[in-house]
Amino acid sequence: MTVDSKPAADIPQVDVRAVPGNALPTVAIVGRPNVGKSTLFNRLVRRRQAIVRGEPGTTRDRNYATTEWRGQHFSVIDTGGLLGEQLTGPFADSVADQVDQALAEADAIVLVVDVQSGALPADEDVAALLREAVQPVTVCANKADNDSLAALASQFYALGLGEPVAISAHHGRWIDDLLDRVTGGLAVAETVDTDDVACRLAIVGRPNVGKSSLVNALLRDERMIVSEVPGTTRDAVDTLLSFDGQRVSLVDTAGIRRRGRVAPGIERASVRRAGAAVRRADVSAVVIDAHEGVTSQDLHVLGMAMDDGAGIVIVMNKSDLVDAEDGLRNSRERQLAGRARFVNWAPIVWVSALTGAAVDSVVAAGLHVAEARRQRVPTPRLNAMLKQAQVERPPATYRGKRIRFYYGVQTEAAPPTFTFFVNYPDAVHFSYERFLMGRIRRSFGFEGTPLRCVLRGRESSESDDGGSSRG
Repeated sequence: MTVDSKPAADIPQVDVRAVPGNALPTVAIVGRPNVGKSTLFNRLVRRRQAIVRGEPGTTRDRNYATTEWRGQHFSVIDTGGLLGEQLTGPFADSVADQVDQALAEADAIVLVVDVQSGALPADEDVAALLREAVQPVTVCANKADNDSLAALASQFYALGLGEPVAISAHHGRWIDDLLDRVTGGLAVAETVDTDDVACRLAIVGRPNVGKSSLVNALLRDERMIVSEVPGTTRDAVDTLLSFDGQRVSLVDTAGIRRRGRVAPGIERASVRRAGAAVRRADVSAVVIDAHEGVTSQDLHVLGMAMDDGAGIVIVMNKSDLVDAEDGLRNSRERQLAGRARFVNWAPIVWVSALTGAAVDSVVAAGLHVAEARRQRVPTPRLNAMLKQAQVERPPATYRGKRIRFYYGVQTEAAPPTFTFFVNYPDAVHFSYERFLMGRIRRSFGFEGTPLRCVLRGRESSESDDGGSSRG
């Protein structure tokens, strides 16, 4: 299936919107760079979702997660560092904009400071901004790894934001005191099951192909920082999206390079998070720069998604540039058909993240693939197909004996897995497995999802030569 890009005015209108704060009260974590905001975020959500490194400015985009404390469910936003070293960085303005949007969404704010370095001018600048906030602000004096350091928290009274709470996010000390303070003023809300989604859609690809631009276009919001600098996105950032009444978990990921070209440190952690996002996704939307063409790294990302069993949607981005050059789209389609023929069952969507043309088709295709991935084939229909396939193309012989498929059954969905019982399973050529998977696609669909084939032997009371055999 190929979806053409269209002018924005010609795209059918569907209800697309980010689900705000998962309908829960929201707590924003802010502060200058390198005070432990992401460590605290991970501690509060009870998993290592945000990348934590010693380098200032590791976090850039807003990172959302939900958590619970004493029956109170709420959403937490991790933000990039304000001021300090980040002021002169290439993403300073973008990070500041992301923090401003997080503060606008928040019902409560946690200002993280570092007891070991003391109150710095950057802390005072952030505190001056927060003193004008209408939301309650809690000063969190982090890195209080022992009682002596905890006593130093009192110096942050000078920020004019009330009594500081001393904690150690790294060691988990006094986190309960912080949570009691923060959640005490939050409105009680019903929990929202964030696992109840129609599709988990990971936006993946090599660096600088337009993944974050695509996410922003889908959300109708500048949720992700967009830059021409490769590696801008670091964390795998989840966003809950309502698409025409269906809930979709959208995950923007860092650009995936080949293993030998990944730098140690933050980039390596980012690529690991991207790989983990693919493994937990129902569908991977693999973004390709259509103007540049299909590269070896694009094929690597497609192969990675296929090996992990995720459904695949191929997103040919920058259609506005491609269509401006005569014949270039046809050339790119031929190139894709030739180089990526191992995923010729994946739907292809032509979009422009810059203009918004056809971007909603990415989610529509993802939902279609997710549904196909969960499909189950009734055993009688599968075996009727298997019998007909062997009539049309009998398997090869093995040592002069006929290879015989007795029956098959779909043993799993998501990814669809088919188990066939055969007299000589080790002798079945891989080309015959491909033939059977192709027949399954022709008969039952499964567009956009890899199929897995398992061959098992069984004891047969009567073999082709009159004896018994075990495959």
